[in-house]
Amino acid sequence: MTAAGSTTPPSNSSAAESAASTPGVTITTADSEYGQVLFDGSGQAIYLFDRETTAVPNCYDDCAAAWPPVLTTGPPVAANGTMTDLLGTTPRADGSVQVTYAGHPLYYYAHEGKNEVTCHDVVEFGGLWLAVAPTGQAAA
Repeated sequence: MTAAGSTTPPSNSSAAESAASTPGVTITTADSEYGQVLFDGSGQAIYLFDRETTAVPNCYDDCAAAWPPVLTTGPPVAANGTMTDLLGTTPRADGSVQVTYAGHPLYYYAHEGKNEVTCHDVVEFGGLWLAVAPTGQAAA
């Protein structure tokens, strides 16, 4: 029984435990011309959108085509200089789960290669796109 007086339906705990224990996207750091910044485990640079001042994402449609969200299917994993306590997730309107860092929804740039940061300090879609330092602030 819950405090409200209703019962919780039984769940398949092994399936729930398996989903909860499956790691999600890895967030790591690497050197760039802007200092240490966030990348995913495959070497794709990660950005924040300065118009988003909460964990609620506002980049959809054409914006999300140019700046795809960093999505995950399990808890994101901190590696090599990222801080576990700054990693989080937020739901998107389509039901997918987007990774956050220090409360910022995270994005890639769709037309950027691996292991490069070419879109730091770019103005698009009414705001500024910035590479993310391991502190959670915009890179210098």
